[in-house]
Amino acid sequence: MRLFRSTIARATLLGVSFSLVTPAVPIVHPAIARSAPDSFADLAAKLLPAVVNVSSTQTINAKNNPGPGAGPEIPMFPPGSPFEQFFKDFLNRNRPGQGGGGGGGGGGENPPPPRRAQSLGSGFIIDASGYVVTNNHVIDGADEVTVILQDNTTLKAQVVGRDESGDIALLKVKSDKPLPTVDFGDSGQSRVGDWVLAIGNPFGLGGTVTAGIVSARGRDIHQGQYDDFIQTDAAINRGNSGGPLFNMDGQVIGINTAIFSPTGGSIGIGFSIPSNMAKNIVAQLKEFGHPRRGWLGVKIQQVTPDIAESLGLKDASGAMVAGTTDGGPAEKAKIHSGDIILKFDGQDVKEMHNLPRIVADSVVGKEVPVVLWRDGKEMTVQIVLAERPADAQLASTDAPKPGDTTKATDLAGLGMKVAPFSPELKDKFQLQDGQKGVVITDVSPNTPATARGLKPGDVILEVQQVEVTSPADIQKQVEAARKADRKFVLMLIQREGGVQYIPLSLSKTAPGKDKQPG
Repeated sequence: MRLFRSTIARATLLGVSFSLVTPAVPIVHPAIARSAPDSFADLAAKLLPAVVNVSSTQTINAKNNPGPGAGPEIPMFPPGSPFEQFFKDFLNRNRPGQGGGGGGGGGGENPPPPRRAQSLGSGFIIDASGYVVTNNHVIDGADEVTVILQDNTTLKAQVVGRDESGDIALLKVKSDKPLPTVDFGDSGQSRVGDWVLAIGNPFGLGGTVTAGIVSARGRDIHQGQYDDFIQTDAAINRGNSGGPLFNMDGQVIGINTAIFSPTGGSIGIGFSIPSNMAKNIVAQLKEFGHPRRGWLGVKIQQVTPDIAESLGLKDASGAMVAGTTDGGPAEKAKIHSGDIILKFDGQDVKEMHNLPRIVADSVVGKEVPVVLWRDGKEMTVQIVLAERPADAQLASTDAPKPGDTTKATDLAGLGMKVAPFSPELKDKFQLQDGQKGVVITDVSPNTPATARGLKPGDVILEVQQVEVTSPADIQKQVEAARKADRKFVLMLIQREGGVQYIPLSLSKTAPGKDKQPG
């Protein structure tokens, strides 16, 4: 029940008493937030022993001879170290051969010797026997990795497994005694506004605690197809990478991975890999040495409002299949180009980028239901997920089929001419042997075709999800779309770089100057 307060004002004017009744207004109850902790000290003291510094070294061979007068190189410091800029400025001012200085004499024939570079990051212990989680980029390319505990004990680390796509690595150290640990929490329970602690090794300083809140969830920062970051304003700097983000129960809800910063320092925009994603990958790295992600074998694109309208789909949601991999799970389940994936294993696919994450988190070998939009209605197919290959190409088309050889045909109202594949067109547009589909040979300016960026040499493979091999096939589907009062006709276009569905605007009637083929 909503409570309302009505205000009655009484006054006397010219001997007449009257009342003014103001409209009823709802009583607004302020939101009640939990107060900030008096101190984070007890929580920090409990968690600090399980957070470690991760140091990796690698040998760098100079590729080019700097030549005479190049002078000494800048010493290697941890990324972001205050000394880095100091030495850079100092050596630039005193480098031989600069600012009118003299040359440096001989010795230019021999390349400089290899040098050792060091990188510092953070990590956290998840098992008393010595398993340590960090970012892959902290140890990527390292010849040697060491873990430094809070009491400055240094332990050699072995890389158990790495996930380059998800930027997670699992290390193993040997210790004479059980090590302090922290546990993964449920990142799905974290809410925007919740307090969090970040602990790590910024700028090589070690054992640094910062506090803030969860600023946002589900951030895609375009670092990979599995982006689903927690954003926080807890200060995260270079060297914090691989360190934990804790909730107020002392559980790890994220792995601090990236920052947005024009300067290289913290401006309050940091990103952490959610624990619900990380703990699955860590378990796989521990068991298999590499991640085992579910794989569909499809290339997808976003469903735009124009595409949705052309297919009779109410909302522009889901992931549109633009191609399937030969022999992949999708092809085996009879999923084909033009299908729109609406649900995967009971989870709604709101946008295209949701699907790779949902599929990747699924169990390899599991049979799952997939809800598709096909031929104007929903249907469900069962699909058995495979493990994603290391170098999987998520799009592939069937072997091309030859077409007829006839002259170009003007497509009414679309602003382009098309012709079946022929040896002449193959040579002119550098097409593959046996190319299937219908080739666009000419595009008129200020037409639906130019509005969508079509150009000569593009190949039309499908119209309204029906394969076409001749201009007549295209016209048949275009006219059917017009009769159905569609505003757009959907074409599958092949061009350099792959295939893509493109919706073309349809005129109510074809312009009078356009002629139908005879």
